[in-house]
Amino acid sequence: MSIASFYTFLTIMAICAVIVFVCLYFVDAGYGKFYNSKWGPSVNNRLGWVLMECPVFFAMLALWFFSDRRSDVTRLAFLLLFEMHYFQRSFIFPMLIRGESRMPLSIIAMGVLFNTLNALMQGGWIFYVSPADMYPPEWLHSFPFFAGTLVFFAGMFINIQSDSIIRHLRQPGDTAHYLPTAGMFRYVSSANYFGEVLEWTGFAILTWSWAGAVFALWTFANLAPRAARIHKRFSEEFPEQFDAKKVKRIIPLIY
Repeated sequence: MSIASFYTFLTIMAICAVIVFVCLYFVDAGYGKFYNSKWGPSVNNRLGWVLMECPVFFAMLALWFFSDRRSDVTRLAFLLLFEMHYFQRSFIFPMLIRGESRMPLSIIAMGVLFNTLNALMQGGWIFYVSPADMYPPEWLHSFPFFAGTLVFFAGMFINIQSDSIIRHLRQPGDTAHYLPTAGMFRYVSSANYFGEVLEWTGFAILTWSWAGAVFALWTFANLAPRAARIHKRFSEEFPEQFDAKKVKRIIPLIY
């Protein structure tokens, strides 16, 4: 693929992200808190997360393996960071899920489609389309890589910590709803989503690429509407505990 064609691909993906952002303010994606049987046949939530997330893990590995740049140390560092997230999300996070919630196959299919396209965005840029000399070993000492990696790991920590806080709100057998208030939940009602947005913003910075920027945009477009819906739900369920003016939706102090 030529670099011009690749940028056309990125442009189309960015436009789609904006459309999805608007649509998700009117339609709740039917998984997790908002599971709805109208989305069709479903599978156990643990299996659903594995099926939805693992394609990008293996697709990225394949793109690396068949590239003639696979021994490039800087690109290997990018791969390691990307795969670190998706190994956790594909194979560790699902095994930690409590309860017996369901995930519709339609949601899984949409997730697989996006994840595959995202692998083509990130892997395509890193291993095939970017100029061969763009990421020399010295890039690992550059400000974008240093700053982006710090942001990436901060986001990963917040994401994993927030998921753990949510998971431990209930004791086994308890079905009541509780308001998370620890960690970054002091500042945003969807701290786990904030962590993920931060992660991929960091990845965009450390690769200094439009491909990374479009992925960060997609992450926000997908999660911000859901965060707004969760925020509204918390304000309705916990009117005395939840300070909607103090606690933002997904970006501390901003939104």
